[in-house]
Amino acid sequence: MPKHDDTSTTARSELANRLFFRLYQCANMLHKTGTRAVEAEGLTTQQWAVLGALSRPQAEGGMSVGNLAHYLMVSRQNLAGLISRMERDGRVKTVPDGKDRRSRLVTMTKSGRRVWTNEARPKIDAYYREALDGFSTDDVTHTLHYMLKLLENMRRLDGGEGGAVGVPGEEAAE
Repeated sequence: MPKHDDTSTTARSELANRLFFRLYQCANMLHKTGTRAVEAEGLTTQQWAVLGALSRPQAEGGMSVGNLAHYLMVSRQNLAGLISRMERDGRVKTVPDGKDRRSRLVTMTKSGRRVWTNEARPKIDAYYREALDGFSTDDVTHTLHYMLKLLENMRRLDGGEGGAVGVPGEEAAE
């Protein structure tokens, strides 16, 4: 029977604690500094993620509220409030799904697409450059690999729910 090593278990637990605390800090800083990057356009990081998801070629005809929530890994309730604010601001609109009348499709408006393409996206790209200053392409690739691996494990903990593996910014916020 293998000997249980309390030292390595404790060290791994302490490393895990540090890692998850840093992830928490990064998420908070992304929200704070990312929102600051696009606030002149009247956007938050959550709205940036919605517009990014809707800007993908796969979402050209819109996305159902359920699929968008699944993709962004947020609850339908949180997304509903966000979509309402974005509709009020003229960034998105919801329409009945022609294939399933019980479902509603979220699409970007012309105004939302203009804001995304001409105003927000250049600022987001500049934000990415600054936030990744000092990272080589290999650093970014490896970080993404490990983040996706961690995300898959967390999805498994969530019972497989939680959406597509992707991050705002991939393929215009995949």
